[in-house]
Amino acid sequence: MSMALDTMEPDNRAEEGGGACQSCGACCAYSDTWPRFSLESDAEIAAIPEALIAANLGGMRCQDNRCLALAGEIGKWTGCSVYEVRPQVCRSCMPGDDACVIARRHFRLYEMPRPTPISPDPTA
Repeated sequence: MSMALDTMEPDNRAEEGGGACQSCGACCAYSDTWPRFSLESDAEIAAIPEALIAANLGGMRCQDNRCLALAGEIGKWTGCSVYEVRPQVCRSCMPGDDACVIARRHFRLYEMPRPTPISPDPTA
């Protein structure tokens, strides 16, 4: 599958905490080795536009450290142009987790509060 990069629009649907992600994007521009494929099936990888897959087929194509699927300006407004089919590593990064904190520090953005663990016992 191929798609012209200049015609892709970011998908701004937010999951829990997604609003924080849409005003950040640091994790998507921190390292060219981070948006890698690990648990994806061949069918899931095939759903990502070919132009956005790295030459070694191991992850997302990056320019410098920034994933080419990322639209917008880090720390202001960002969105993923392949949000619905983004790699598992992107799906698992959560606002305030270790990867988030490291990436935000790199861009000198304020540190987000760490996620609060949910107790399985509501009386605890």
